[in-house]
Amino acid sequence: MIRSSCFDRLRTVTILHTAAAAVFFYVLLMPGFKPFDILPRAGEAVTVYMDGTEIGTLKAGTDAEALYREARSSLSSTEGDFVYTDVPEFKYVKKEAFFCHTDPDAEIREKIKNRLEEGIREDLTPSYSIKVNGTVVTVASASQAGEVLQSAIARYDRDDAFDVELVKDPSREFNVLIPRITDRRKEGGDLTAPLAAGAGHIEEDLTVCEIRSGKEGFDSFDYCVNDMDFSADVEIVESYLAAGETADPDVASSMLFDLQEVQQIYTVQKGDTLSEIALTVGLPLDEIIALNDSLENENSVIHPDEELIITVPEPELSIVWKETERVEEIYDLPTEYIYNDSWYTNHSEVVTQPSAGCRDAVIMTTRMDDNEISREVLYEEVKSPAVAKVVEVGTIIPPTFIKPISGGRMTSPFGRRKRPTAGASSFHKGIDWATPVGTSVYASSGGTVVKAGWGSGYGYVVYINHPNGMQTRYGHLSKVYAKVGQTVKQGDVIAASGNTGVSTGPHIHFEILVGGSQVDPMNYL
Repeated sequence: MIRSSCFDRLRTVTILHTAAAAVFFYVLLMPGFKPFDILPRAGEAVTVYMDGTEIGTLKAGTDAEALYREARSSLSSTEGDFVYTDVPEFKYVKKEAFFCHTDPDAEIREKIKNRLEEGIREDLTPSYSIKVNGTVVTVASASQAGEVLQSAIARYDRDDAFDVELVKDPSREFNVLIPRITDRRKEGGDLTAPLAAGAGHIEEDLTVCEIRSGKEGFDSFDYCVNDMDFSADVEIVESYLAAGETADPDVASSMLFDLQEVQQIYTVQKGDTLSEIALTVGLPLDEIIALNDSLENENSVIHPDEELIITVPEPELSIVWKETERVEEIYDLPTEYIYNDSWYTNHSEVVTQPSAGCRDAVIMTTRMDDNEISREVLYEEVKSPAVAKVVEVGTIIPPTFIKPISGGRMTSPFGRRKRPTAGASSFHKGIDWATPVGTSVYASSGGTVVKAGWGSGYGYVVYINHPNGMQTRYGHLSKVYAKVGQTVKQGDVIAASGNTGVSTGPHIHFEILVGGSQVDPMNYL
């Protein structure tokens, strides 16, 4: 029998509208009648597509995903315990139709099973994927996955006391194993108890390698590796791969635990140069330039707080471990500070010079792989005491400096240069910006005007002393507005630019002096 489509039935409904109207209103007026219990609603029919192929029409509210799970379970019981098919994609299209045909759930379930049978992969075998962050490494068996992780802790397990045990995660639907690092020296440990991963989660409550009696002394400690953990969450997931696609355990170990190039951000500090940054991060300068579009060559200008991309060697997964050691060492005390509320923060004086001490000590060291993270002194006997360095520092934030004009083109930076004209210096003690005569000149920082007038080769000038002992100078002016003794704020108009004195054209000459000597203004603006 050929079934008519939903749209054919719609045409039938249209023809019957007139005859149905009388019956409709008669029934509608009957006592206790509920119209929407009889009339089908729009959207009650849902056509289901599996991987683009229509497999039938269901009533709205029927759980097609549940039918898929039932079909998958039926297929598994028919074919065996391990059946692998590609995960299908379902699509649902609502039909706004009356009296549409819908298919029985059993028929839909059988069609889904048939589609799954067509996609069975016979070439796949069970395997186990080690997942760390976004990295996945797959080996042939769970035992191989355990061997990979065991080989990593063996690098630091000097006492051969730690094992990696794989515990099934009961909260997961699929077969997921969680590695636990256990200490054979701890008796009665709960191997199924979850352990937090990462350096910040290592348990401080140690039951091994701790003080063995109430009396402190070097003989009261066991000297050994105390604890181990992975630096990130690790899970081992059962999966299926074609033969030959799994990784050898040695290769898998290298992918997870050997150093890999990882991109990071380096924030430029005050006084940094590109060559110094290259030495600090251990990366060739040409590679830093290639990684950053803002850098054209080794002479490119960088600024404090600018972020540069660098690559550093890091493993995908590290071992975080603690060790108790007895050491005889030279040690220093942390610097002590005396705060002076009448000094600026850029002023400091050493009150006491430091002196190293010598001690015999028990140290608890926390490391990530071979890198020390922290150390704690558990017990010590000082042979000669250390003396801390004591520094007196200011607390007042020093004044800031701004460019003395808006716009302008830098024509001569600070430093050595060819004499631009007769009488000019071969060492430029400030910065020149070319700008039209009459451009407003602003106080770079607040202070007191100490000179305002003619300044020989500088033409008309203004000198301003600032509270932290620094001074700014503005030369080759056309007009001077500020007066000696006047207090000005940062950004106040103090003069107009010009071309007076020994000058090659309209511009502003700007200097900053520290302790009476000119310094490069670009280090302060």
